[in-house]
Amino acid sequence: MLYPWQREDWQRLAALRDRLPHALLLHGQQGIGKRDLALHFAQGLLCETPLPDGQPCNHCGACHWFGQGNHPDFTVVRPEAVAAQEGAGDGEGDGESGGSSKKKAPSKIIRMEQVRALIEAVGVGTHRAGLRVVVVYPLDALQTEGANALLKTLEEPPPSTVFLLVTDRIDRVLPTILSRCRQFSVERPTTAAALDWLRGQGVADVEAQLALAGGSPLTALHAAEAEEQPLQRWLVGQLGAGQAFDALAAAEQLQKLPVPAVLGVLQRWTFDLLALRLGTGVVRYFPKEQAALQRCAGATDAHRLQGFAARLVNHRRSENHPLAARLVMESVFLDYRQLFR
Repeated sequence: MLYPWQREDWQRLAALRDRLPHALLLHGQQGIGKRDLALHFAQGLLCETPLPDGQPCNHCGACHWFGQGNHPDFTVVRPEAVAAQEGAGDGEGDGESGGSSKKKAPSKIIRMEQVRALIEAVGVGTHRAGLRVVVVYPLDALQTEGANALLKTLEEPPPSTVFLLVTDRIDRVLPTILSRCRQFSVERPTTAAALDWLRGQGVADVEAQLALAGGSPLTALHAAEAEEQPLQRWLVGQLGAGQAFDALAAAEQLQKLPVPAVLGVLQRWTFDLLALRLGTGVVRYFPKEQAALQRCAGATDAHRLQGFAARLVNHRRSENHPLAARLVMESVFLDYRQLFR
């Protein structure tokens, strides 16, 4: 599907069809629909009777197979945890092999077995004498071994095969892979377009939700629907206490929240504190908390905030594999409280 703000992106993609690169890397801010854009483009490439602008017809045999998830020339590779989150039968044409083990938690990385299965799949001819399309997301979920294996395939691409790679974090993609791809920057929607769409989805308090999501409408929608949102709002209220913040009680209260969600709130809060402390006066993520942010910013300094922000980045590198989530929260919360002493 295409979102209302993706018309120009689609036109730029469609213009590439005449000289289609073997690997196209779609990158941009999280939560703006890059994955859906890549999947829609994949369906358009496989469609037997595409529309004049290159969009799929949704009526031909190829589109039917694609919608059912069993097109023989389409493969999607993603972490097991992402597949589980998206749900079975989501119509994305999940052609990956090596399913999730019932005895283990779904993997949050793209496993080497998945890469091997992909390489084997693209090593044979296409089934319908047309294109084969492969979608990989998020590309930064590849580990070094898998990335190097994929690189060999990108260096010597199979005939009639197009790789559509998607990432929010282009900085985490190997430079060697970047050099084998044509990069395609997906634009963030305007605030007006994002707000209109969110209102159409029935989201309440859309301005605050979009600000918290950094302008990403899909992130805002998911946050509005998330069960943990009340706890995240509670955390924001506690952070406004500054030196009086009860770090241990907060860790106790929030231990059921995913660590990435907690660190994300802290990063956005710290960004706004730094903005105020450095004199820009612009509150990006928490405009309704401006008074609390002003109070906290006045009780610390930019040097401490920058150091804390850097430590949050380090925590986020291992956020999906914390040894003890509650201990991580206690450590980060205590560190935050030290900003005001």
